[in-house]
Amino acid sequence: MTSNRTAHRLLAASLAASLLLAFGTPASAKGCIKGAAVGAVAGHVAGHHAVLGAAAGCVVGHHMAKKKQREQKLQQQHQQAAPAQPAASDHA
Repeated sequence: MTSNRTAHRLLAASLAASLLLAFGTPASAKGCIKGAAVGAVAGHVAGHHAVLGAAAGCVVGHHMAKKKQREQKLQQQHQQAAPAQPAASDHA
């Protein structure tokens, strides 16, 4: 039983290291870490598959962080492109 637990810990550590190396930007790492935490809990509850849940959560978290970053960038571009509206004058 202990060798199985050791194998799972080794797999989890190598998976975590691989994911951190694969996603180098702070936004990606943030999404990955948050997603991995949620996925690990969900995987554990769903049948002791915390490592698989963490991996899937990392991928989903990474995707969501990139999507949010893209939406924020697009919103900033729209705000910069909108011309400034002159104030209405009361001179009639």
